[in-house]
Amino acid sequence: MDFLRLKESFVHAVLGRPMLRHFRRLSILDLRGDADVDKTVSASMARHLAEAAMAEPAVLLERLHTHPDGLSEAAADALRAVVGTNEVEHEKPRPWWQHLWHCYVDPFNLLLTVLATISFFTEDIKATVVISIMVTLSTSIRFFQEAKSNKAADKLKAMVRNTATVLRCDVAGAASLHAGVSRSLELPIKQLVPGDIVVLSAGDMIPADLRVLHAKDLFVSQAAMTGESLPVEKFVDQRKCDAINPLDFDNICFMGTNVVSGSATAVVVTTGERTYFGDLAQRITAADRRPTAFQADVNRVSWLLIRFMLVMSPVVFFINGFTKGDWLEAFLFAMAVAVGLTPEMLPMIVTSTLAKGALILSRQKIIIKRLDAVQNFGAMDILCTDKTGTLTQDRIFLERHTDVHGAENAEVLEYAYLNSYYQTGLKNLLDVAVLDYQHVHHALKPAENYRKVDEVPFDFQRRRMTVVVAEHEHEDLRLDHHLLICKGAIEEIVSVCTHFRHGELIEPLTPAAHARIIQVTSDLNDDGLRVVGVAIKEMPPDKEVYGVADECGLTLVGYIAFLDPPKESAAPALKALKEHGVAVKVLTGDNPLVAAKICREVGLPVAGMLLGADVEAMHDAALLEAAEKTTVFAKLSPSHKERVVRVLHEAGHVVGFMGDGINDAPALRAADIGISVDSAVDIAKEAADIILLEKSLMVLEAGVLEGRKTFANMLKYIKMTASSNFGNVFSVLIASAFLPFLPMLPMQLLVQNLLYDISQIGIPFDHVDEESIKSPQRWNPGSLGYFMIHFGPVSSIFDIATFLLLWHVFGANGATPESQTLFQSGWFIEGLLSQTLIVHMIRTRRLPFLQSRASWQLMLMSVAVMLVGLGIVMGPFADHFKLTALPLTYFPWLLAILLAYMLLVQVMKGYFARRYGWQ
Repeated sequence: MDFLRLKESFVHAVLGRPMLRHFRRLSILDLRGDADVDKTVSASMARHLAEAAMAEPAVLLERLHTHPDGLSEAAADALRAVVGTNEVEHEKPRPWWQHLWHCYVDPFNLLLTVLATISFFTEDIKATVVISIMVTLSTSIRFFQEAKSNKAADKLKAMVRNTATVLRCDVAGAASLHAGVSRSLELPIKQLVPGDIVVLSAGDMIPADLRVLHAKDLFVSQAAMTGESLPVEKFVDQRKCDAINPLDFDNICFMGTNVVSGSATAVVVTTGERTYFGDLAQRITAADRRPTAFQADVNRVSWLLIRFMLVMSPVVFFINGFTKGDWLEAFLFAMAVAVGLTPEMLPMIVTSTLAKGALILSRQKIIIKRLDAVQNFGAMDILCTDKTGTLTQDRIFLERHTDVHGAENAEVLEYAYLNSYYQTGLKNLLDVAVLDYQHVHHALKPAENYRKVDEVPFDFQRRRMTVVVAEHEHEDLRLDHHLLICKGAIEEIVSVCTHFRHGELIEPLTPAAHARIIQVTSDLNDDGLRVVGVAIKEMPPDKEVYGVADECGLTLVGYIAFLDPPKESAAPALKALKEHGVAVKVLTGDNPLVAAKICREVGLPVAGMLLGADVEAMHDAALLEAAEKTTVFAKLSPSHKERVVRVLHEAGHVVGFMGDGINDAPALRAADIGISVDSAVDIAKEAADIILLEKSLMVLEAGVLEGRKTFANMLKYIKMTASSNFGNVFSVLIASAFLPFLPMLPMQLLVQNLLYDISQIGIPFDHVDEESIKSPQRWNPGSLGYFMIHFGPVSSIFDIATFLLLWHVFGANGATPESQTLFQSGWFIEGLLSQTLIVHMIRTRRLPFLQSRASWQLMLMSVAVMLVGLGIVMGPFADHFKLTALPLTYFPWLLAILLAYMLLVQVMKGYFARRYGWQ
C-alpha cells in the first residue's frame, strides 16, 4: 500500500494545505540524504541565486522592485497574482480524480482486478460483477471517508500554521510607492512574494529563499539540506567569490531550513517552485520514503496474507482438478478462493480507523500531522517532556531581584530589564516576565535613559545573552563608556565573571565568594525558584560591534529569580498516564533542584537524576542503563535530549517527546512521536508529529487512549481476516478432497465473501474494552501466525460438522444436482453466519453481547448482512445464485452448531489470552 500518499491525502483533507505543506517538506528533506536522489538543481536556479548573492543590497532591492521598508499591501497582492502563492506544486491538493486513483491503487485492489479480468475472459460474468463490486466498495468507501474528512479542513487548517514576520509599507500617497511607514505583520508563509522584507529570529523557519540584508550572529541549521550537523553562520556579504554550489553561499538562506540563533533582516528572492527546495522537490518526490515501523508492520501483515493466498489457491485448484476432473470449474473455484483470501478491506479499514481517530483527537485539541502517529500515540510507553508549561503553568512570574548575597536590589532589576527590553532574538518566558513586572509595578522606565548599541544573541551552548547600551548624552556631559549587560544561567554567567559587586564595592570572585554564590542560589532553587544571573562590564565608547569574545572579565551584580507554579492538572494527569502504562521522564535545561522540587509537588517520584555533564560522559550502553531508571534529566543541551530519546528508542521503547523550543527540535525528530504545541517556535512545530492546541498532559492522556482505541479496532480486522481465511481454506481443502462435487460454487463463494466484507464496515466505529486501552498497544505481526493456527481450525471443526449434517441427516450427498445445491446452500448460510459472528467473538476478550457489546454501527451491519444472506437462500432470488431454500428443520441444527462454535471460541480465547496475551 502507498502509505505516504495515504497519509498525505488525509493530512490535506483534515488539516488543510498549510499542514500538508510542512508534512511534505519534512518528507522531502528526509529524502535529501538518499544516495540515489539527484541533488543538483537547475543551472538557471543556481545562476539566479548566485546573482542575488553577489549583488549589492541596494541593486538587488531595485531589481526586485522593493524597498528596505517592504512592499505595500497592494504591491504584494498584485505580485502574488502574477507569481502565485509561496507553495511548491507538489504540495497542492490533488484533483478528485487523482485522489480516487490513489485510493484504488493498492496490492489488494490490483489483485482483485486481475482476477476479475481473468473471470471476464473465461466468460464467468457473474464472478466478474461480484469481484468488481468488491473493488468498487473498497475504493469508494476509502475515497468518501477521506473526502468526508476534507469538510473539516476549513476549520482545522487555521488552527496550526507557520507564519513569517514581514515588513509592510503603509503607502502615504500614490506619488511615492514607498513614502509611508513600515510595520511588521505575521503573515502565513504561503502569502510571501519576491521582494518581501522578512525579519528573522531564533526558532523561525526560513519561509522562502532569502538574501540577507542585515545580520547579527545569524546561525542557520541547514542539516536537512546538506546533512551538516553544525549550524552555518550567515553574513550580509558573500565572502567566497569562487562558490558555485548555492548551498555554499554565505548570504543566502533556503526555504525549509531554520534559524538556530541570532537575528536578521532579509529579502525574499524566490518563492514556491522557484526556490532551491521547490526545484529539489521535483526530483525527490518520485523517490519512495522509507516506511515507518507502523507502515512496515502493516505491510508485513498484508504480504503474509497475500503469500498465503498465492500458496493455497493453486493447492485448491489441483486438488479439485484431480478429484473432480473438471479443470475449468476447478480453476474458477480456486480463483473464488483467492478472492476470499484477499483482505481487500484492509486499506479501507486502516484509513477509516486512523481518520476517525484523528478527527476525534482534533475535537480534543490534538492536531495530527502524520496519520500513523495516531497508532504510535497508543503504543507509547515512555513520555519525555520538558518541565515548563507541562508540569508548570507556563506563566512565569518575576519573584525576586537580589544582589549577590540575596538582599533585594532594584539596580539588578534595572539591568535585567534593559537586557530583556533591547534583545531582538527569541524572547522567552523569562524576558516576558521581566517586562511584565515593570508594566504591572511601574517600577522602572530605564529604556528612556538608554539607547541600544549592540547585542550578542542567546544560544544553547553559552546559555546566556548580552545587550550593550549607552546612556543618552546630555548637553553638559560627554559619556565615556558603554555598558555591557549579560544575563543567563548561573554557572555560565559566573564562568565569565572575575568580580562581584557587594554594595558599592567591587570585589574579586574568590573561591569563598563563589561558594557563597552557590549557597545563595541553591537556597533560591530549593524554594522552587529559577535563578538567572546578571553581570555587567563597562566598555569604551568607540566600540560599536560586539561578540562572544567580549563576554569576559564581567562583574556579577546579582540575580533575578522566577516562580513557575505547578499546574493543578499535572498531578492527576501523571497519575492517569502511570495507570495506563506510560512512564514520564522530565528532560529540561533547567536547574536540577528546581526540576526536582516541581516533580515532587506534582507527585512524580524522582527515582534518579542525571545532569547534562553525566550524559556527556556516558557511552550509549551506560546511558541506556541509567536512563531506564532515571526520572529527571536536568541541565541538558539539545544534543543531550536527542541522545536520551534515541537510546530509549533503540532499546525497544516507543518514545514520545513533548517540547516547544528550538532546543527541543532534535529530540522531536528522534522520538517515535514528536509532540509540540501551537504556541511553539516554528522549528518545533515543523519537527513534531502532533500539535496540541492546549499544552497539558491531560490532553495527552486523551490522545493516548484514543490511539489505543484506534489500534485495537485495526487489530480486530487483522485477527478476524487472518483466522477466518485460514479456517475457510482448511475447510475448502477437506471438502475438496472428500466430496465428489464442489462444496460451493465460485459465484456463491464470492457473494459470501462480499457480504462478509460489508459486515466489517462498522469496525472503525466499534467500542473498545477498557482492559484493551490500559497498557501500551504495539504491533506484533509475529503473533498473527499463532492466532491463525489457534482460531482458524475452530471454524473448520464446525464447517466439517455442517458437512456431516448435510450429508447424513439431510441427504445432501451429491447423488443428484438438487442434493448438491442443498449442500451448497447449507454451507453458504453456515459459513456466512459463523464468519459474521466471529466478528463479535474476536472483537473482545470478554463474553460478547453480554459483557461487551459492539457499537450500533457494527451491530446494524452484522444484522443486515445475516438477513440479506438468509434472504438470498430462502427468497425468490435463490435460483439466480444456484441456491435452494433450506428445510426449516435445518435451522435448529444450525443454531446448535453456531452456539457450540461460539462456546468453543470463547474457551479458546481464554486459553490463548493466558498463553500469548490477547493483544
